[in-house]
Amino acid sequence: MLFFENESEAITYIFRSMRKLRGQERGLDEEMRDISPTRRLLMAANLVNTPREYGVVTGSKGKGSTTVITTKLLQHLGHKVGMITSPHLVSWRERIRVDGRAIPETDLLRILSDLAPQIDEIEAHLNERQYFSPQGIFLAVALRWFDEQGVGAAVLEVGRGGRFDDISVVPNKLSLFAPIMLEHPDQLGSTLERIAWHKAGIIKAYSHAYSVPQPSEVLNILQAEADALGAEFNWIAPKDVGEYIETTDRGIRMNLGRYGEVLLSLLGRYQIANATLAVIGAGNMHARLPGLAHGSPEYVERIRAGLADVTWPGRCEKLQDNPAIYVDGAINAESAGALVESLLDRLTQPVISIISVPADKDYRGVYAALGVVSQVLIVTETTRNPSLRFLNPREAVEAARPYNAHVSHAPSLAGAIEQAKAQARMDGTILIVGTQSIVADTVNLWGKSYEVI
Repeated sequence: MLFFENESEAITYIFRSMRKLRGQERGLDEEMRDISPTRRLLMAANLVNTPREYGVVTGSKGKGSTTVITTKLLQHLGHKVGMITSPHLVSWRERIRVDGRAIPETDLLRILSDLAPQIDEIEAHLNERQYFSPQGIFLAVALRWFDEQGVGAAVLEVGRGGRFDDISVVPNKLSLFAPIMLEHPDQLGSTLERIAWHKAGIIKAYSHAYSVPQPSEVLNILQAEADALGAEFNWIAPKDVGEYIETTDRGIRMNLGRYGEVLLSLLGRYQIANATLAVIGAGNMHARLPGLAHGSPEYVERIRAGLADVTWPGRCEKLQDNPAIYVDGAINAESAGALVESLLDRLTQPVISIISVPADKDYRGVYAALGVVSQVLIVTETTRNPSLRFLNPREAVEAARPYNAHVSHAPSLAGAIEQAKAQARMDGTILIVGTQSIVADTVNLWGKSYEVI
């Protein structure tokens, strides 16, 4: 029996429990988040007993990219691979994939309808400060679909932290750490050490963990967590990260150790470290799965082919030529700076940047990074996510003006693009940068579909 007729009804149900806390003061994750309802659901629905290799990915940036690259490499190595990422761009179903294909709406509705009685039973016994995490429900749906699809390996991206994240419930033998930096201080804490402690919570006893280069205080926390659990922790030295060669229309060319000169089909230079980590992670998971010998020439060729076959929409993605238009989800100075570095040699004049960064993010940092390379800044906002708050037009323009003399405001993305095209003409470059909601608005305007990546 189906309880839901469409994706919208399903999503309304998934967020039902969390909505009851709307308006209540939130605190640190260790005080406010409770993964026990998710754990009870997975046990009741028998979703944690399937023999499967799990890799869990966390970090402050690059965790989604690392998840996608690791998954693609495992596919090329011959495995059927499940994946969970967030956020989505067009459909919530994009968060759950098998071999790059989003879960079909019929399967989402069917599985959620089947799990609903157990979800309702668990939720009925929660106190007034507890809620059933939407991520936990997505996880349960994903694991049931993975079972049905015969998935032998799954790579799962953590949402915010790690230790108190529902994804941490799975019995992963591999943990991957993308760059960790100060973020979400109200939920994770105000120091890098405390944030690293949250991230380190994905490590399981007697498992394997790998990290990109990190600040020493982060590495110390990760190592201490691994030591306490008898896990093996290794971090990639800067000299062992892939070496950038050039950016082409097809992606980045780089040297990657024994894999030689390879093409990574993504544009951001920051993806090199993510790809290096993903190659190690995929190799670690593959070693416990049937298939090619790890050191064989065919294994090397399949890794090379996988790197050249990665699609990760909305991350330094080129949408068109004449004028060249790129979209990226940068919401702080570091990520905006990385975008500029990645595209600097490809920017054609004039450069017009459309920026939409919420008021609680580092909008000044994004204005500063893009203001240097742009002839014009156009600030705008989106109504896609009602919870996002933006500066009012006057405040936004005034905040951007110290970084560029030519700043204007457009009330909608469509209007901003119209302005930008008029100024960029056919030979210029337009950068659309900001929150994932504006990225989603952008790809919708271009009619992009990401059912399969």
